[in-house]
Amino acid sequence: MEATPGRPGHGRVVVGVDGSPSARSAVGWAADEAALRGGGLVLVHATDTDAASRFLSRAETARRHRAGRELLDRTVEAVVAGHPGLTPVTELGDGTPHDALRRAAALSGTIVVGHRGLGGFSSLLLGSVGLEVVAAATRPVVVVRGPAPSTVSGVVLAAVRDGDDLGCAVAAAQEAALRKAHLRLLHVWSVPPGAWTRLRGGAEQGARDHVLPLSDVADRIREDFPDLTVHADGEKSHSAAGALVDASHHADLLVVGGRRSPGYLGPTIGRTTLGVLQHAHCPVELIPRHGPGHGSSS
Repeated sequence: MEATPGRPGHGRVVVGVDGSPSARSAVGWAADEAALRGGGLVLVHATDTDAASRFLSRAETARRHRAGRELLDRTVEAVVAGHPGLTPVTELGDGTPHDALRRAAALSGTIVVGHRGLGGFSSLLLGSVGLEVVAAATRPVVVVRGPAPSTVSGVVLAAVRDGDDLGCAVAAAQEAALRKAHLRLLHVWSVPPGAWTRLRGGAEQGARDHVLPLSDVADRIREDFPDLTVHADGEKSHSAAGALVDASHHADLLVVGGRRSPGYLGPTIGRTTLGVLQHAHCPVELIPRHGPGHGSSS
């Protein structure tokens, strides 16, 4: 994969709007991102009336459309008040939220969703719309958790599992360059509980074996982004997801790759990725894997 320093390989930013506090946080993040990129911002609201059309009266369908349009208009006003240079585009659809977001993103957009929507099942750690969008992602997806932090760390964190995460690292480098932030590449290898003693004798060689792919990725990023400060760290842990979540305390954005593992919550969500999406302390950007060098995460 060829990186293009200083020219982010992302298109417009597409964000879901449903009136929930989580969606408002997502809209704020998406507006900031679009302003950084100097690109377009698309606000999407889906009435989800197609599936229920047999059960809805024309009056109810019209009411939902009016409510959706009013919500989009209010959201545009709020965005422009904070970012006068942005001219958001709005899309109001009758289908499901995840289908509307995917269509709006097309082949060149980044989708942004809030962590929770307006639906029930509050015990779910990731809202159903976010889960569906992430599980079938073919474009980058950002899940925004909670309100914007009061302080900025100046760090973009990228999870690097092996050499196939080069694409993920490039995306993180582009985000760090936009923010004039440092990039931290973190490789975590899992050690099962009780294995510490058995591994102690070969720990040094094992660490070298694990960190070698990280060093290769870091060298490539430094070559392609010479003005970027890059830190590369290796860490062993009982839980890769837990280590990444801990590291997210000190990051403005965590970028992870999507591993195509059939049969587990869709093509891009593995256990580590799902754990990070559920518990990270900063927004998480998922980079789907489309082939070697385009991002991979367990």
